[in-house]
Amino acid sequence: MNLGQRDRTPVQPDSDLVVFAAPVFGGRILSVAAERLNELDGTGKKAVTLVVYGNRAYEDALLELNDIAENRGFQVIALAALVAQHSMAPEVAKGRPDDQDSRSILVFAGKVLDKMESGVESPVKVPGNHPYKDMMHMPPHRFHCLPAISVANVSLSVCPTAAIRMEDGTAATNPEKYILCMACTVACPEHARILPPPLQEKMGQMLGALKAVRRENEYFM
Repeated sequence: MNLGQRDRTPVQPDSDLVVFAAPVFGGRILSVAAERLNELDGTGKKAVTLVVYGNRAYEDALLELNDIAENRGFQVIALAALVAQHSMAPEVAKGRPDDQDSRSILVFAGKVLDKMESGVESPVKVPGNHPYKDMMHMPPHRFHCLPAISVANVSLSVCPTAAIRMEDGTAATNPEKYILCMACTVACPEHARILPPPLQEKMGQMLGALKAVRRENEYFM
């Protein structure tokens, strides 16, 4: 899903049940994701809200996503905080989601469908705090772009905010658009697009203690 500039006319989804998923950055969801969700009209629709985080903490992100969905008219019937491999410190939660995660998510999905069919409208307790914690602001960092054929083909296509462009045969990053999601670094099969080594090393040191920690997915019905 591209998170760039779009028509602001509210759109109502066709399905009676809509699933929203957003990545967590510093305990919050990205402002660009919030902007996209605010383009929807959820009148008469049910929703499941999911946040995905890198094994540290999701803090106020799930509450924030839930609030946005409800403000757009959706009735949220279930929520979940799911663990995935950390985008900037890939040794943290490496290999997640794994088979154990997949099994628990399938059980959750079954319970959601059962709740839909039963028509039960029990309220869902949402973890988090008002006011939300402050947004994390990362200073602009220039990606290192090594020579590789796939950089142009992969990096441009996967960037959710269209922050990557070609300049003189090299993939360049617009610091005003990029959100540090690391999708381009993961997608490139030649690993040609990387963070500056000092920043990568700093992130590894900050999050290194989490390598031995396995946080489990949390589900709320």
